[in-house]
Amino acid sequence: MSPAHPKEHSDYGPESEKMSGWNPDKEKLPDDELDERARRRRTSIAEGAMKHNKLGWKRLTVCLIVEAIALGSLSMPSAFASLGMVAGVFITVGIGLVAIYTSYIVGQVKLRHPHIQHYADAVGLMWGKFGYELASVMFILFLVLLTGSHVLTGTIAWIRIVDKPSLCALAWGVVSAILLYALALPPTFHEFAILGYIDFASIIVAIFICMVATGVEASNAPGGLSAVPWSAWPPPDITFAKAFLSTTNIVFAYSFAVCQYSFMAEMHTPSDYVKSIWALGLLEILIYTLTGAIIYSFVGSDVKSPAILSGAKITSRVAFGVALPVIFISGSINTTVVGKYIMGRVFPNSEIRYVHTKKGWIIWLGLIAGLTLVAWVIAEAIPFFNALLGLISSLFISGFSFYFPALFWFTIVKEGKWNANAKNIGLAIVNALVLCIGLVVLVGGAYASVEDILESYKTGSVGGSFACSSSSYEG
Repeated sequence: MSPAHPKEHSDYGPESEKMSGWNPDKEKLPDDELDERARRRRTSIAEGAMKHNKLGWKRLTVCLIVEAIALGSLSMPSAFASLGMVAGVFITVGIGLVAIYTSYIVGQVKLRHPHIQHYADAVGLMWGKFGYELASVMFILFLVLLTGSHVLTGTIAWIRIVDKPSLCALAWGVVSAILLYALALPPTFHEFAILGYIDFASIIVAIFICMVATGVEASNAPGGLSAVPWSAWPPPDITFAKAFLSTTNIVFAYSFAVCQYSFMAEMHTPSDYVKSIWALGLLEILIYTLTGAIIYSFVGSDVKSPAILSGAKITSRVAFGVALPVIFISGSINTTVVGKYIMGRVFPNSEIRYVHTKKGWIIWLGLIAGLTLVAWVIAEAIPFFNALLGLISSLFISGFSFYFPALFWFTIVKEGKWNANAKNIGLAIVNALVLCIGLVVLVGGAYASVEDILESYKTGSVGGSFACSSSSYEG
């Protein structure tokens, strides 16, 4: 997949430029070029734009890794247990290849319309102002909820590591929120990518510890590895809702397209994005497949999610300790992306958006604090937060990763009519299939998530709001 040459589309006019919030080629400054304030402002904006234009393809790959590969990779063994080894491997590899293709399409839209800064701008190309506002709400809500999920994951990790049930669990939620806030403060992804190397090392070591620990425990158990109850096929009593919920867990693990436009907006050579998505996509397929297959074969059908919880208590504490960087770094990047979107929309023609002046920093610090606080409150206030996140993910990731890219090809990327030649016909079939995958994930995932919420209430496993008891975070 080599990037096509950028081309202009006449269907994108001034109204769409207005919706995007900013167009570097149409920057409006005071007419009086001799005015000292005007010159300083122009210089400040130019310096800010330069600061936000340093991202290369290697650091783009790191940013995508931070966004995509988190502790959720250790939920793969549980998904394999529900789907069986064969279906688990097939879906993991298949969805991974589809995700690489859809991210390629996402990048092609950016190359054709360089002014695009965030995902909402691209949807606005298709559906006008309504599409822009709709995608904006989806974008902000999903990423804020995702930050909230890392608050809860961090709380669970601290509870396991410290192992003092008498301490109020809310305190660990506050500690987690503070760490997420501090790590979200770097205003450029070029700077943030430095944290990404720590993030990646953290999750790889955590996975390795989990694999070794579960493998040793299985070997020492009666009957050894041959006695582990894993299966190539799904359990006979598996329900559609549970099987599809496991499938959506795999789908969501490849949801790196949601922030791709935000990262590409800072690239000095946007066409290099193809290298990044191939590097990330193949790496994800390798990590997810090996993690799911190996740990499932060591633990069997009783494997927990995340798989860290399947090991001995001391192993769990060590693995969670090693995983702390990935929990907080991967969570904080979502807040950074939302913050940059809001800054660009509220201050489209101001140096404030670049966060390199005193006023810009004050606003940035307050904005990130507000977003983190909202994420913490939502995560702690909603008793069935994780199930709600699953529902939101089904509704939104199905679009960001599948049906939006398919529609982008039909409305923006496609050259000529869909049946103009064999290449177009083939691509039309591929994108129609991707569109169907997105719709199946949308409907099936929403159904499975609602069933999961209802089942939680039936079994009484739903916790309370702002719970202080550590046991409330065990589920």
